Amino acid sequence: MSESLLTQKRYAEHLPSSTGASVVLSGRYLPPPEDKDGKIWVRTSILILKDPQTLYEMWRDVECAPQWQEHIVDVVLTGPTTSRWSMKTSNDDDAKVISWESEVLADELGVRIAWQSTGGESDNAGEVIFEAAPSGQGTVVTVLQEFRMGKLASVWETLVGRNPKQAVIEDLRHFKALAETGEIPRSQLAPHGDRGIIGNLKRSSYGETVPTPTGSN
Repeated sequence: MSESLLTQKRYAEHLPSSTGASVVLSGRYLPPPEDKDGKIWVRTSILILKDPQTLYEMWRDVECAPQWQEHIVDVVLTGPTTSRWSMKTSNDDDAKVISWESEVLADELGVRIAWQSTGGESDNAGEVIFEAAPSGQGTVVTVLQEFRMGKLASVWETLVGRNPKQAVIEDLRHFKALAETGEIPRSQLAPHGDRGIIGNLKRSSYGETVPTPTGSN
């Protein structure tokens, strides 16, 4: 972690070493670290027209994560700050299910949640920050996540149909839709029919073949 963390924002503090993406300088986020040494970093933000406390409560309710996170099929609380996550690698009946344990490392009511995996088949860590929008309308939600994947990134993309970075971005979009409208739009069965060879290749590369989360229990 950088020693230049400042305190202009109340969440700008030292995190456990596994969540080193949240470096703030002069009140602004620095770019995420460069992907290397088997680590993949992603940082993305979105404006959601809900208040920070409501969004914090939605995110903190981890057992509802399958409603808006792609491929997550089950989350079970195992303690006040621990949970077990299960992810299906595809929508096929014979798809593999991988599982891992996760622990909440920092929990600031209505402001910030930081977590890391503690065992299992996924090695990841991250943080989400809820900050009232400067306009006074809505909340800027920023997700900072690290995947420690070694040489598995291409394998992961082959399994789940989407790059890990794009998956985080899409999940945040799903979260926004669910928070604002109570449902997540589905694009897999769009009415325009067959797009042809080029269109179908784009559909695959953009991850449109990835099943959309249910958006409800």
